[in-house]
Parts: sequence; C-alpha cells; structure tokens
Amino acid sequence: MTKKLLMFDFDGTLIDSVPDLADATNQMLTQLGKPTHTLDTITEWVGNGARALVERALSGSNNVDARLSVAEIEAAEQLFFTAYAEHDVSKTITYPDVDQGLRQLKEAGFTLALVTNKPIRFVPNILDGLGWTPLFDMVLGGDSLSTKKPDPAPLLHTCKTLNFDPAQAVMIGDSINDVSAGKNAGIETIGLSYGYNYGNDIRDSQPNQVFDNFADLLAYLLEK
Repeated sequence: MTKKLLMFDFDGTLIDSVPDLADATNQMLTQLGKPTHTLDTITEWVGNGARALVERALSGSNNVDARLSVAEIEAAEQLFFTAYAEHDVSKTITYPDVDQGLRQLKEAGFTLALVTNKPIRFVPNILDGLGWTPLFDMVLGGDSLSTKKPDPAPLLHTCKTLNFDPAQAVMIGDSINDVSAGKNAGIETIGLSYGYNYGNDIRDSQPNQVFDNFADLLAYLLEK
C-alpha cells in the first residue's frame, strides 16, 4: 500500500466520549442555572471542539445564539473544562475492534497520528488510560495550532513533521470536519459511519471510502 501515514480523529472515531462530555456539559449548565439536555441532543453538538460545544449548549441548539457575549462564553467554557477534567475517562470507552486494530496497524508498519479537535490538555490522560500513548508518533489537539479541522493545516503540519508527502497519508474520521480537512489538504479520506457527525450520514460528505465498523476498515488497510 502506498499509504504509510494514518491520521485518526479521536472522539466518534476511536472512542465514544459523549457520556463524559454530556456530563460535563450538563454540570456546566446547572452551575449557570440553565436547562440541561439529553445525551442524544448533546451528541449532535460534538465535533467542532470545546468552544463550539459550549456555545451550542448555552444556545440549546446547533444554531448559536448571536446574543451570547464573548465573556459569557469564556466563563462557561472554563466551567466546562473544570467539569470535564473530573469526567474525561470515567465513562469513555473504545469502539469495537479499535484497540486491537490500532496495535495491528502499528505492527504492520504504519505510522499512526492523532489529529483531534479536542483540547490537547485532555488527550494525554485518555491515551495513557487506554494504553495508547506508544502507538501514536504524533498527537495534535484542537488548540495545538492556530486553526483546527476542517482547516487543512493540522493534517499538513502532521505530514511535514513526520516527513510524509500528503499523497502517502490517509485521514480517518467520523465527521464532515475530518473529510473536509482531508479534501482541503489533498489527502485521501476514509469515513466511519458509527460516529457523531451531527446526526448526518458521513456518506453525504463523499469521502473516498466509508466503513460501518473498525474491523472492515482494518481489513481494507491491511489488504491494500
């Protein structure tokens, strides 16, 4: 296979972290005296980073209330960060076949990188808890650079840092942000249908390939 660098999204692709994100979101809203929301509702707000999740939660909608002030959003975001630090791995689980699959890909000689929109401060603890820290040659969070997915910069930065041409890379994720980032970077994209993606079918984003489970993705990558 000509592809040597596999760049993975995190939430909704490798891990199901929504229960912890929802707990932290509702704790933030309770502290602010605002209505809380169901797990299904909050699931549709995940994927654009913590700031977007906080803005949507404060608005009670995917459409952010234009009346929210920057000060209000920043104060709420700090409450969210504090709450999430208490919950970030307690309910987070891996999707089926992901743990063994990542290890097989590493053993097969692929270079693995994690490119997520999750704030970087929360990533190492989760990786350590899952025993995945040695698997990834590079880890980028949503605030590691000045821009995040769907901007191509995190993907191109990862390729450059690890000395791979974009033509040798694949971006693997569950949302339109992952697919758009890959397309914007000129990198092949693979979509996974079981993640979040705001309730939309990942196929609508037209990635190069789509798989409904990690086992099928693994077979595809190992057989190429």
